[in-house]
Amino acid sequence: MLVPAPFLRPSLPVVASPVIRDDVALEAIDPIAWNALAAGHAEGQPFQKHAFLSALHETGCASRASGWAPRYVTAWHDRVLVGALPLYGKTHSYGEYVFDWAWADAYRRYGRRYFPKLVAAIPFTPVPGLRVLAADLQIRRALFEYALGLVRDGGFSSLHILFPPAEQQAEGAALGMIPRAGIQFHWTNPGYRDFADFLAALAREKRKKIRQERRNLAAAGVSFVRKEGRAITPADWAFFFQCYTRTYRAHHATPYLTLAFFQRLGETLADHLLLVVGHRSGRPICAALDIFDGAALWGRYWGTIEFVSGLHFEACYYQAIEFCIERRIGRFEGGAQGVHKLARGLLPATTYSLHAIGDPDFASAIADYCARERVDIAHTVDELELATPFRGPPAQDSERVSVYKPVCGEAGDP
Repeated sequence: MLVPAPFLRPSLPVVASPVIRDDVALEAIDPIAWNALAAGHAEGQPFQKHAFLSALHETGCASRASGWAPRYVTAWHDRVLVGALPLYGKTHSYGEYVFDWAWADAYRRYGRRYFPKLVAAIPFTPVPGLRVLAADLQIRRALFEYALGLVRDGGFSSLHILFPPAEQQAEGAALGMIPRAGIQFHWTNPGYRDFADFLAALAREKRKKIRQERRNLAAAGVSFVRKEGRAITPADWAFFFQCYTRTYRAHHATPYLTLAFFQRLGETLADHLLLVVGHRSGRPICAALDIFDGAALWGRYWGTIEFVSGLHFEACYYQAIEFCIERRIGRFEGGAQGVHKLARGLLPATTYSLHAIGDPDFASAIADYCARERVDIAHTVDELELATPFRGPPAQDSERVSVYKPVCGEAGDP
């Protein structure tokens, strides 16, 4: 006798897993699709936009010849871009700002090869932001795991994900990556009415010092002009580049970026550019380039052709802070390193990175080092916070501006 089979409700359709590829170059991806993917964090941060990354690649700044070979990993569903992990095969550690030179040297002394390595970063740009671009957690995990597989396969010594937000650091750590911490200095805007209002929030000696620096510059005949976007002329770009390269070389360093790159930004990302030019006796003597959007301003590159005491602080910090106050921008990130920024109203913010080391012996040693370093970083942040330049917590005014509290974190550090 046949027994009737029980009724089973049909299961819901299962969404197909995305196709992960590492053979699709950025230039082959539609800019609209890419920008839509990148816009999931920080209002579509300018550095993650197709135009910014393309400018780096197509002008040769981030290319195989410069030691930054693009190796983008992308996720696709029905030919629709649903995720991306911008990766670079690196043959050196320049332009990263999460320093691993000692790790590379240890590999060399033990007769092993540290390069090439894989790096997920915005080249020459230590700005925090999403590094794995995908709204879906499972897609992000698939991209993480694919990149880790490239290390396990032996083609690269290691994988380094630089300046991700805290939530992506946790996702990578859950997959066995080594978390690392660092420090930057960020200024936040609780709704200052003007620069004088900002100064009033500082302790007396800090306020007095900044006023003195500004008076001394004025007495030396130095004045400043701020230019935005399409108001920046070819002559301005040429002068800025002269300052940028001169200052790099004065510090015995090689400039990473070219005039063609900056000119390309002027053409494709004009709405995000601020150029501060300092003049003395009617001629320009310094320039600082900042990049901004509705949420933040990032200090990027600066240079000068003439030394004047206090010029750097005014061009790179005070002019940027004034601009943020005028535009009601919530934060200003001053770039990598620099405890001197604390006295100018920029407070310590913890930055993050993730590291997967293919060699198990080195992985163990590096994990131990990073664990101890994280404790040191936490203690340093605590000590810096005790040295706050403010009289007290800056007054909050949510009706004037919404405040972004950095949870994590430049190439030419202004």
